[in-house]
Amino acid sequence: MPAFARNQWYVAAYGHEVGRELLGRRILGEPIAFYRTEDDAAEVVALADGCVHRRYPLSQGRLDGDQLVCGYHGFTYDRTGACVYVPGQKRVPRTARVSSYPVVEQDSFVWVWIGDPALADPATIPRARHLADPGWTSVSGMEPIDCDYGLLVDNLLDLSHETYLHGGYIGTPEVAETPITTEVDEGAGIVRVSRHMDDAACPPFYARSTGIEGRITRWQDIEYHAPCLYLLHSRVAPVGVLPHPDGTDPDAFHTEITYAITPSAPGHVYDFWAVSRDFAQDDAEVTAFLRDFNHTVVMQDVDALNVLQRALDAEPSGYQELSINIDTGGLAARRILTRLAEEGAKPVEHVS
Repeated sequence: MPAFARNQWYVAAYGHEVGRELLGRRILGEPIAFYRTEDDAAEVVALADGCVHRRYPLSQGRLDGDQLVCGYHGFTYDRTGACVYVPGQKRVPRTARVSSYPVVEQDSFVWVWIGDPALADPATIPRARHLADPGWTSVSGMEPIDCDYGLLVDNLLDLSHETYLHGGYIGTPEVAETPITTEVDEGAGIVRVSRHMDDAACPPFYARSTGIEGRITRWQDIEYHAPCLYLLHSRVAPVGVLPHPDGTDPDAFHTEITYAITPSAPGHVYDFWAVSRDFAQDDAEVTAFLRDFNHTVVMQDVDALNVLQRALDAEPSGYQELSINIDTGGLAARRILTRLAEEGAKPVEHVS
């Protein structure tokens, strides 16, 4: 699997997860404590989650205003990571500081930068505007998976597995049978994979949420922004209902499937997922169905990837992987991830 790309933005949490209670997450192997300031701005702060004294996790401490107090010996840090109090003495050692990390809150996600802070440009964060758009209704969750993050990227860029792993939920025979088209922008780090099915069975995921009966046209247009954000633009409509010549598509049902793929540590990844829809927005039953149904689908992936990682770990050295046409997008993503990792391989200090 590719090494970690450090000079990149990663999703660390949903915005609603971060408040005045300390939240600990491990991103690219680095433990980080998150909290919000108590002023009106309620900004997210990200500090290295280990006290300089005995490395006790700061996320197990408490807040005193906007200062973080270690729960073991009381070392206290301001929002920049500088230690402002040590027990039993007035002088604070000059080196008493923990790293702080650039943070941006955007489109319902909290993004954190792990590489060189001088290179952290918020303008480079890919957008998932539908997650914060009142014109869409979203359900979401997060599941940790015990696999290399590249396996999750592979999984999401090759949706032919829906036919077999998710049959009876989102998979039908047409998904695996329909050829894909792939476009790769190596420089921008974007991979696009499309599968357009003109006459397909309607899986329960869409039949029960839209009320469609009979066969459908089903379009899956993937847009992967390496290393973290995956967007699946999904369109379903009764067979024969196509977009209008002017490009509008009011007679179809649109779903945005969003994944944030954040490596936690080698062999571990956070799988942030969300389903957004532009139909039945005020229908609580549809919302509950999509939340529960998609969680089941996500857990099918979690179980499969955990099994796959254990199988790969048991493979003898020299194992040769076989790839076919459906792997084109995933292979392109691997190349991009390898390049990004090489460009930001050197760890740096994260101080403000």
